[in-house]
Amino acid sequence: MNEGKATENPESRFSVALVGAARLPGVRVHREAYLRKALARYCSEDQIRIAVEETPAMAGIPVDVLDKAANDSIRYETAKVSALSAAAGLPGFMALPATVPADLAQYFGHMLRIAQKLAYLYSWPDLFSDDGDDVDDATMGVLTLFFGVMFGTQSANVAVGKVAEMMAKQVAKKLPQKALTKGVIYPVVKKVAAYIGAEMTKQTFAKSVSKAIPVVGAAISGTLTFATYRPMAKRLKKHLADSELAKPKSRVVVVEAEEVHESFVPPQASNTASDGTAVTAEDSRPL
Repeated sequence: MNEGKATENPESRFSVALVGAARLPGVRVHREAYLRKALARYCSEDQIRIAVEETPAMAGIPVDVLDKAANDSIRYETAKVSALSAAAGLPGFMALPATVPADLAQYFGHMLRIAQKLAYLYSWPDLFSDDGDDVDDATMGVLTLFFGVMFGTQSANVAVGKVAEMMAKQVAKKLPQKALTKGVIYPVVKKVAAYIGAEMTKQTFAKSVSKAIPVVGAAISGTLTFATYRPMAKRLKKHLADSELAKPKSRVVVVEAEEVHESFVPPQASNTASDGTAVTAEDSRPL
């Protein structure tokens, strides 16, 4: 009885789908390997090294450079998920019970893949540990919020911004566990999960209709996936790029009295100067 109610609960439905997708082979993105590959075309080896050891922001990589790498990843994942969705549409009506859950799982899996890639580019920490399939509550919380941003929920936008500010202020390399699991962000996580769970039912019905006719259904399914996945990924990209966490810092060396001091300071393209006047970003270009 209680199990049936949990299954019918939109929040539980989304949580089960998210954990299931996170356990699929190939869904988890290795942060270091991804950053090295994504930034190779645009950054120096020294920048890449700092981006891996610290964050792309600490490496002083401008956001417009990160945007180019992000667009590359969005194009790649969109093409891949659309092709897989079209392939899942081929069997037709008789295979609907098997293909719709599989299609939804791989769709969520690719949402997780692009969410990880964008998060790592815009200076979020590693979201998954290397030991085992378990997904901790803080990771579940932040991924739920990322999905909420992709689905266009304003509360998720605000919550992700707050989490990014917390981490930027503390120069943290881990997610804020308490805020995401018990604190002020947690109620938003639950609300977003319930909303997406309800949306999942609508999307599953739409995909079921598109798969009712073989071949034609495949084309419709692939097109439907392309039309939804790319804008959702772009939405998350924009939000993460605008967050406090993504703002680049520059590593500078200051020589005073024959001593070398190394520190991180905001780039020249900050919004205001020390006297309060506006500063333009015209001279903030990648080397």
